[in-house]
Amino acid sequence: MNWISDYVRPKIRALVGSTDVPDNLWTKCSNCGAMLFHRDLERSLRVCGSCGHHLRLDVIERMNQLFDDAAYTLREPPGAPIDPLKFRDTKKYVDRLKDAQAKTKRKEAMLAAEGKIGGAPAVVAAFDFSYLGGSMGVGVGEVFLDAAARAIETRSGLILVAASGGARMQEGALSLMQMPRTVIAIQQMREAGLPYIVLLTDPTTGGVSASLAMLGDVTVAEPGALIGFAGQRVIEETIREELPEGFQRAEYLADHGMVDVVVQRDEIPATLGRLLNLLMTHYESETAALPPPEAAPAAEADEQAAD
Repeated sequence: MNWISDYVRPKIRALVGSTDVPDNLWTKCSNCGAMLFHRDLERSLRVCGSCGHHLRLDVIERMNQLFDDAAYTLREPPGAPIDPLKFRDTKKYVDRLKDAQAKTKRKEAMLAAEGKIGGAPAVVAAFDFSYLGGSMGVGVGEVFLDAAARAIETRSGLILVAASGGARMQEGALSLMQMPRTVIAIQQMREAGLPYIVLLTDPTTGGVSASLAMLGDVTVAEPGALIGFAGQRVIEETIREELPEGFQRAEYLADHGMVDVVVQRDEIPATLGRLLNLLMTHYESETAALPPPEAAPAAEADEQAAD
């Protein structure tokens, strides 16, 4: 028996004298099972008022929360091969893509936008977990590379919001190639003297956690987020040992040095703003202290002449 559909909903309909009560007034907390009104969830940024569990957040809601005054410009996703391997399992890969695009109204599993966070210029690249589990294929790699290039062009910080099941198997080795591609883009950010900050959300796993999600100058995580490479069951069967309580959760990783800080959702924009302003100032001061690139050869020539 479903308590909500068989008992609560008929009672509500009887009280209001109408059969037009929407079916989606409630959301069940996946952690404690509490029934939460959607309006309450919107006010709490989808954080359960009973247990504090952070429910998954839509990528557009995430952008609205992060950027100052919810003001930002979305970037058009670069083009990418649609089905490079002509892959098919129980369903054609192209059909899966069409279904995901129809469901999310988006072209890829990552969305990029630019604006200001805490007054500092920023480019945000955010995974959309509702699009094929936020899996990383060539399209996602292209979006991230474009976001990094835009950050370098505009002298902005780059923020990754990770929420992914890992590499997209339907693209085979091509999806795995996005791991080194994104690592190179992050290195280019560092060479440009610009900060790269990672926000880990639930879940961040697989090839994404093995590459771009673990290379931030600062790594922030939401409470309770699942973060790891392989699943807990696979690890336990491999090492034949029972894993400790809370393993692969944000707090466990923070205690063991893999995450810098765990931050409540309503405090994340302010935290990212402070980090951006601090790191941008630091990098600018370091860059200003360096000699001009053309000065080095001249200095070497003077030393050789003196010898």
